[in-house]
Amino acid sequence: MRDPSHDSPARDGDSRKRNGNRRRLVVVSAVVAATAVAISCATVNRTVMAPPNIPGAQFVGSETCSQCHEPITRDFKTATHMRLKAPGDNAKNAGCESCHGPGSIHNESGGARNTIINPRKSPETCFQCHLDKRGEFSLPHHHPVLEGKVSCGDCHNPHKGPMVKSGGTSLFSENETCGQCHTVQFGPFVYEHEALREGCTTCHQPHGTVNQRMLISRNQSLCLKCHFQQQLIPGRITIGGQDHTSLLTRGTCWSAGCHEAIHGSQVGSSMRF
Repeated sequence: MRDPSHDSPARDGDSRKRNGNRRRLVVVSAVVAATAVAISCATVNRTVMAPPNIPGAQFVGSETCSQCHEPITRDFKTATHMRLKAPGDNAKNAGCESCHGPGSIHNESGGARNTIINPRKSPETCFQCHLDKRGEFSLPHHHPVLEGKVSCGDCHNPHKGPMVKSGGTSLFSENETCGQCHTVQFGPFVYEHEALREGCTTCHQPHGTVNQRMLISRNQSLCLKCHFQQQLIPGRITIGGQDHTSLLTRGTCWSAGCHEAIHGSQVGSSMRF
């Protein structure tokens, strides 16, 4: 009769071998999983953009564009979009032609009409990168870009300096850009609304919102972002040193017959008229 103790070393060896294989399998699986996560994290939310297509046209590079559009290509080095331009040979198809399409036909024809893409005539070129703006322009209250009445280029300069069109610092550029169309809102006023010093986007989302007048928030909640309320006495709400308890139930601050001159007033600091 066989003694089971004689098989113990062999069994122990097989067991250790199986355990070792399991450990190696676990390690390999962990490495594979970590690699997959790393790859997915490196590629998630990364969009591969393709330049616009013009049938029959070939890419010729930005140097060719500069032969006729030298003032634009000269100043492009100051543009915000310049930061998106790849260096060296990789930039050949990622300069002017990344927005305007391949330019061989346009170049050979001496700049004939309809041989190059003009983003001013359609926002789709801009939407290739600015996908979120397409969504904002689809909201109920927006600038009529999709309707063709306003162009992205009316407010933004893709070829020179900061993307906000007017010169100067970012704050003044923002107000000057809006002031090109909304002249009445910029006065001058005897009593100006301090919010104008902060910029139009303090109250307005220029691309589009769900609120009327493209406001970033509705009703008096917009005003209360700056004009905070105090409750010094139980049951009484004080704003700006005045009791607003009954006034807050009438509607918005500018539609309740109170602060109607919201951008500025010529007669009173409370901007009622």
